[in-house]
Amino acid sequence: MYRFFEQLSSRIAAPFIGESSRNSKVWQCRCGQSLFFRNSQCLACSAALGYQPEQSRLSSLQPGPQTDTWLLDADPEAGVFRRCANLDSPAACNWLLPANDHDALCIACSLNHTIPDLSIPENPERWRKVETAKRRLVAQLVSLGLQVIPKTVDEETGLAFDFIGVDLEGKPPTTGHANGLITLDIKEADDAHREQIRVQMHEPYRTLLGHFRHEVGHYYWDRLIANSQWLEPFRGLFGDERASYAESLERHYQQGAPLDWQQQYVSAYATMHPWEDWAETWAHYLHMMDAVDTALGFGMSAREMDFDYQPFPSSTLYDPQHPGGAAFLSFVNAWIELAGMLNELSRSMGQPDFYPFVLPPAVIAKLHFIHLVIQQEGGRADEVLAQ
Repeated sequence: MYRFFEQLSSRIAAPFIGESSRNSKVWQCRCGQSLFFRNSQCLACSAALGYQPEQSRLSSLQPGPQTDTWLLDADPEAGVFRRCANLDSPAACNWLLPANDHDALCIACSLNHTIPDLSIPENPERWRKVETAKRRLVAQLVSLGLQVIPKTVDEETGLAFDFIGVDLEGKPPTTGHANGLITLDIKEADDAHREQIRVQMHEPYRTLLGHFRHEVGHYYWDRLIANSQWLEPFRGLFGDERASYAESLERHYQQGAPLDWQQQYVSAYATMHPWEDWAETWAHYLHMMDAVDTALGFGMSAREMDFDYQPFPSSTLYDPQHPGGAAFLSFVNAWIELAGMLNELSRSMGQPDFYPFVLPPAVIAKLHFIHLVIQQEGGRADEVLAQ
């Protein structure tokens, strides 16, 4: 019987994610207090805190050599930093940037093309929620070694975000992606509104972070798959993206997903078009990576528990012969058991399932394909797997 973290810690922590989780979710202040990703000030000693995205770490800060500059307690030799200009805005950004950087905003905030109208009373709180989710996304992208380039640096291939509401004619914006610009209806930050839409759309899961992970999947399809050596393999696995998107969209909303969609896809929406299959699967890859990484960071263990889940064999992988296949398969099987445990915890609180999805073998192959694409692009997974 496969034991959850007994296998996870020995086969994933070192060869897959690294001997220590690079994207840890808990750090220590200089006073010993535990610190978390969102914190900008220590609750125990009031020390200023800052997140350094390049090293995926949150550190307490000491005043630097010049006014408004800071040194990291975690690594005083790392250099001199400034805090993001959005620290004191409703965005409440706790990120750092090098003191000699000509920008006032960190890498995450520099992606903003349009922020919501803050004269609308509800929007400052909405913006705070949106930025919290976006920073989590960007931190993960950086930790995976993916390029995060603002459109202000490269208009053609860069990434940007519009957080907007209804236009002058009263028409709400459409959440989506186009040429590197991700648009989000700011009302998605309202829990009641988002839940209403989730029910109307018959979606099992709808969150701000989920939106971002899905839409950024479209962006990285353009960057990593289109016009690359991965395009034909993508078509063989996900389908031909040259099929009319407009016709696929109309068919999906008129007829719904095929009755047997659960055998090939991660969600009903993924059946609409190969681009959506990619984006949905990409989002789930990021969900899984972040959740397992967080579990490792907090030392979660279920070693005394036996699960009845049958582990996926290597034949389910996109490339069963890949030298990193065993580590990836351990990660997937660990995720299945982690999700089962967390679903039971959610049910014990009378809440919906933490992860209301079932992963069929066909989706495991797609997840492995995405992992290999990211691995090749970022190089960081290659380095970890070689250890």
